[in-house]
Amino acid sequence: MSTDFKATRALFDLPDGLIYLDGNSLGPLPHAAKARVAKAVSDEWGEMLIGGWNTAGWMDMPQHLGNRIAPLIGAEQDTVLVGDTLSIRVYQCLAAALDLVADRKVILSDRGNFPTDLYMAEGLINTLERGHELRLVDPDAVADHLTDDVAVLMLTEVDYRTGRKHDMAALTKQAQAKGIVTFWDLAHSAGALPVDLRACNVDFAAGCTYKYLNAGPGAPAFAYVAPKWAESVKPALPGWLGHAAPFAFETEYRPAHGAARMRVGTPPVLQMAALDAALDVWDQVDLQSVREQSLALTDAFMDLVATSCPSLTCITPSDHAQRGSQVSFRHPDGYAIMQALIARGVIGDFRAPDILRFGITPLYISDRDIERAVAILADILKNTLWDRPEYHQRAQVT
Repeated sequence: MSTDFKATRALFDLPDGLIYLDGNSLGPLPHAAKARVAKAVSDEWGEMLIGGWNTAGWMDMPQHLGNRIAPLIGAEQDTVLVGDTLSIRVYQCLAAALDLVADRKVILSDRGNFPTDLYMAEGLINTLERGHELRLVDPDAVADHLTDDVAVLMLTEVDYRTGRKHDMAALTKQAQAKGIVTFWDLAHSAGALPVDLRACNVDFAAGCTYKYLNAGPGAPAFAYVAPKWAESVKPALPGWLGHAAPFAFETEYRPAHGAARMRVGTPPVLQMAALDAALDVWDQVDLQSVREQSLALTDAFMDLVATSCPSLTCITPSDHAQRGSQVSFRHPDGYAIMQALIARGVIGDFRAPDILRFGITPLYISDRDIERAVAILADILKNTLWDRPEYHQRAQVT
């Protein structure tokens, strides 16, 4: 089906005149989320109190929301669980993957991977104390390092800084041919482009819901476990809600059936209510049309900047097959330039040491927005409008 992007734009609460190019960091507020969270607060928590766990279905939300996300990432039903943070999900999935190949000791990742994934890997290695090693290589050299000593290939499909996209299908196939278990981080993929975990035969995956899925700040993450591992995977964090019978309060842990054993702590009900409403947007969206429009908009952005902003160096691949849904540029004064842009109503973000990053989300970004954003950027650069003291002052969040 095709997607009416004028209709999807109307589903979001965006200030008039603002050009929001930061949905790859935090998606905007869906109108429906306000009413859904208010209902959860007033009608459910307020009226039902603790009864909401049963009457309002709070306890079932991790599985319910996982099944709503599943079609967006090409996953089977009952293989995706929502809850906890992405860092926790990375730790869980990586630990489970390592257990499947206990005789190998190398975790292979790339230098462009998001730092928290690498931190979680190092923390897990230190906790296990079984001689594991985190091996980092250049993003374009991953295939050359799929050697027989590698236990797990841990990659983020789309690089958070450059927007470079790995070939999930090819790398997964090559890794598994060597007996390597695969774990993919979908933080910059879910809701941005079509993902097909089942077709790619991925073993484990995780992702967040506050970026392209628009569930709000602090929204819970999700984890995917391939059906072939669902009954044998051993959770490294065996939380009480991953128990086969949580309210039996047994002192011995018995894992729940299937992927449900990956549950850890109490579901964040209010955030899950926001996610439930945010996912309604996808009932009228075709991901392939989102992908096609994203590529058209990123092409336009890159072409216009190349013409009118020659001092910026584009680091996002021009090849569609290697591009996510963002465009990034380098400039020595990137932070100040971005602050000047924000002051003019064009919201992107900055990534150290010198990257201006723009998320291109067709659900609420138009061709006209792209043209206006680049015109403002060109004016700022041409007239050195970024070189003011307030634009050089670093904020806590960049």
